[in-house]
Amino acid sequence: MPRPLKLLACGAVALLCAACTVGPDFQKPDPAVPAAYADRTRVQSAAPGAEPASTVTDQADTDPRWWRRFNDPELNALIDRAIAGNLSLQQAVQRIAASRAQARAAGAAALPQLNASGSYTYQQLGARGLLESRGVPQKIDSLGAPGSPLDNVSPGAGAAAQAAGKQLIDKIEDPVNLYQVGFDASWELDLFGRVRRTVEAADAQTESAIEARNDALVSLEAEVAQTYAQLRGAQLMTRIATEQIQEDQEVLDLTRSRQQAGLASQTDVERAQAQLGASQSQLPFYEQQMTTALNGLALLMGAPPGTLDAELSTPGAVPPVPPSVPIGLPAELARRRPDIRRAEADLHAATAQVGVSIAQLFPDISLTGSIGLRATEASYLTRWASHFYSIGPQVSLPIFQGGALRAQIAMAKADQAAATLAYRQTVLSALHDVDNALVRYRTDQARRDTLSTVVDANRRAFDLARNGYVNGLNSFIEVLDTERQLSNSRIELANATVRVTTDLVALYKALGGGWEPMASAQP
Repeated sequence: MPRPLKLLACGAVALLCAACTVGPDFQKPDPAVPAAYADRTRVQSAAPGAEPASTVTDQADTDPRWWRRFNDPELNALIDRAIAGNLSLQQAVQRIAASRAQARAAGAAALPQLNASGSYTYQQLGARGLLESRGVPQKIDSLGAPGSPLDNVSPGAGAAAQAAGKQLIDKIEDPVNLYQVGFDASWELDLFGRVRRTVEAADAQTESAIEARNDALVSLEAEVAQTYAQLRGAQLMTRIATEQIQEDQEVLDLTRSRQQAGLASQTDVERAQAQLGASQSQLPFYEQQMTTALNGLALLMGAPPGTLDAELSTPGAVPPVPPSVPIGLPAELARRRPDIRRAEADLHAATAQVGVSIAQLFPDISLTGSIGLRATEASYLTRWASHFYSIGPQVSLPIFQGGALRAQIAMAKADQAAATLAYRQTVLSALHDVDNALVRYRTDQARRDTLSTVVDANRRAFDLARNGYVNGLNSFIEVLDTERQLSNSRIELANATVRVTTDLVALYKALGGGWEPMASAQP
């Protein structure tokens, strides 16, 4: 067969074998989720017959930026700033860059490798020992012996040849300079897909890093929203405490007036004074909560403490929950939750690693070659006569490794099985997260609504007790008792209002949305 046809045939065989990628191909796992979330309308409201002001629906949310549904421009701006400045999120982005670089490095193994080299050595070749082992000096001596065949050709030719041979041996024995420049090339044919499976695993690991970033983004958005709600809650409770201090002061002034008129005892005055002090003692606690929340927001934005004090010191309302919350269907969780997507990518990488380990059982076939110039004088490197080259296949086949390769395959398959279980566990945990968040959101709304009626009732009771005390119909104990109940119920209502907002944030986090805008902006 002519040489070009041989090369063509070899190339065809290589291309056919290139399709032989050993190991299992990745199949997307079935998340095995129910058709709908559990019906939590059976959870009874604290107020019989009452429905929560905000209800959930199985419709899909068209805007993944769920925080905009609170309709709070300050919150929107804080989340945008946190996405831009959060240091943990930036670390996750850098891990993506490192993973992508690793994938490129893995893919480079499928391409021909070319290296340039150059060297200079001063060396003794040891040629005399080689010639002596072959009896060359004895043969040269025989050329000048009497009766040499060369003398029959020309008188004295034998002696001349002997002298020339000895001179050549002496010359070869001298150390020499050796100059060499050239190129080395190699190309692994990857007939059994080891490199391709390695690249596949590296790409899957990159996807895992991307989903880890997305998961960090979802957590960051939720943490900003919850901390912001806690800040507004602390400001609300500060206002309530301030109003309570005013009421306590009015009661104290009233009691002193009645005591001076002989209508109240000094004991009543002391009790009123104690109630005022108790209310005043709450202010430092709420100030501490505000400072902690402000510093927490600054940390999430990658800023030093105190950065947001002036900007957010003006009290604002706790972000109100929207009237309806679209949560979609469980089947959408696998697409929305970054932790599920990351578990799927990890399973993909583990599956590809099985193929990598199986490919180790098969031969590694490479084409290698080199070309260059070699001479004992630098000036001769420019001459074609000094060139050298080599080309040919190189095959490496494992014969006996003590069972190590089979053990690696078993380990890779075990890792794949563990990744499958981890995926199922992640999906199951996600379903529980959503269900628990739904229950908390509904029940805390019911509790908030009930507390609202409690506050109204306590307000009326306090007004009646105070008016009755002024008119001499009630004792001062009744005034203090109703005032204390009113204060406690107002604080509980404020806490419940904050909890409903943070419950909704937790529900949005459990649903997994909020990373899509940043993901679409990434290259």
